[in-house]
Amino acid sequence: MDVEMDIDGGHLDDFAQGTQDFLNWFKSLPGATFHEDIRIEDLRGKNAGRGIIATKPIEPETVLFTIPRDSIISTSTSELPTLLPEVFAQPDNSEEDSEEEEEQAQASTYPPRQDPWTSLILILIYEHFRSLPTSPSHSKWAPYLSILPSEFDTPMFWTPGEVSQLQASSLVSKIGKDKADAMIRTKILPVIRRNPSVFFPSAGTGSIPSDNEIISLAHKMGSAIMAYAFDLEKEDPDEQTNPNQNAQDDSDGEEEDSWIEDQPPKPSQMAMVPLADILNSDAEFNAFINHDSPTHLTALSIRRIEPGQEILNYYGPLPSSELLRRYGYVTPKHTRYDVVELSWELVAKHLKQTLLTIYNLTEDTWQKTQQKIQKDGDFDLEEAFVLERQSEDPDSTGQLTSEAVFANLPEDLSDQVKYLLKMIRKVGGPEFEKLSDKDIRNEIYLDAVMKALKEREGDYGTTVEEDENILAEADKGNGPSRRVQMAVRVRMGEKRLLREAQKWVGAKLDEVRAKAASTTSAKRSAGGEEPSAKRRRG
Repeated sequence: MDVEMDIDGGHLDDFAQGTQDFLNWFKSLPGATFHEDIRIEDLRGKNAGRGIIATKPIEPETVLFTIPRDSIISTSTSELPTLLPEVFAQPDNSEEDSEEEEEQAQASTYPPRQDPWTSLILILIYEHFRSLPTSPSHSKWAPYLSILPSEFDTPMFWTPGEVSQLQASSLVSKIGKDKADAMIRTKILPVIRRNPSVFFPSAGTGSIPSDNEIISLAHKMGSAIMAYAFDLEKEDPDEQTNPNQNAQDDSDGEEEDSWIEDQPPKPSQMAMVPLADILNSDAEFNAFINHDSPTHLTALSIRRIEPGQEILNYYGPLPSSELLRRYGYVTPKHTRYDVVELSWELVAKHLKQTLLTIYNLTEDTWQKTQQKIQKDGDFDLEEAFVLERQSEDPDSTGQLTSEAVFANLPEDLSDQVKYLLKMIRKVGGPEFEKLSDKDIRNEIYLDAVMKALKEREGDYGTTVEEDENILAEADKGNGPSRRVQMAVRVRMGEKRLLREAQKWVGAKLDEVRAKAASTTSAKRSAGGEEPSAKRRRG
């Protein structure tokens, strides 16, 4: 449903009224601009919330809107850090501590040490309660906070039944609700409970939220941050930024794609950026947020945008699973970046089986090899390997110009298999000298990986074809809920990648076996002996 932003024509519903109130507030900010040829649009019919579209043709390098830095929500602009200086002054050394040490420290000390993530959660909770009608003070960000979503489609909020539809996707292990609960209980809840007069200045004892209510609110604020926050540069007094510098021109005059992932690699702070976060995102895009100025942020078009087209930002080359985990949606164009984790345990299982059945490896030799690897400690075994396609970044106009293809297995997987076979040679002695032959090693490696890929695909409860049928029915209006449809798209994309990997490995395996067969045939023709290694042929 389109939202008409001109309110002279009649009544607006709550969603549209919230949009209008927010836009009026934004335009009133000193230094803010909003191009006359763009409009905030109601995209709920496309499951996209709000978005921004062009109403007339927009040329490249057009400033779409300007956001004053003092209008963003961060530790630099909220008054909460000045009210609780002991909380926000804590040094963040969390990367230097183990998770266990961090938990012990949080349980025994006050104030709990904050990081950029939890600091912003505290600030959003503080501003949320200040924006309520009953608050004696008023948050200046109330019109903005009022349009943030109250419900999220990120898997953290899914039911167990919905999560189960992800099947064997590694996303299931990355949802992290329990870890988020622990973080809120140790870092957020103690601060709020110790300072009720700061967070609830007008509340009576009976109206102060319960622990569960605060935890629920903190989860929503954390999800809002994950979905909408920007990682902004902190101002460096030793580096003066030219506010007029084009974001795609560096000091050497060379073109730089500074829009990539929209995250500058300098010291940063997390911040909620009104209006910028209304821009939706896709793998192909037509605008980016310029962080260069110390006083404001600007949204710039990077190619011509036609009337009715949505203005899109870029969140980076994220696979569907990560897009869903962070933002609660998936798009067809992001499937090119899909990934699958292949465990070492699964690959090693098939390596062992091949060596046991064909190369006469004994269980004793296998166990001694594992013990030697652990004892030597000169090679850190990886637990899992990421399978992905080869894909170029979008060009300077935000467009994709080539297909993404599966072109190789992870190099560290090959190295790890090579190391394992080397150790088997050392432990097994002359009987395994045949493993010094590169072609034999390659065949063992590729054969084991092929079997592991097939088993990995089989871990999912449905086939690609079955998933395609589910989505085809959904297109007819007969499908499952939107969340389940997104889960199907994630798992289907991963299975398609596994099939592409199998096709690639199969072709390489055919090459290796054809070479071995040719070598054997040549030796026979020359009157030589067939190599002693007995290898299975596909």
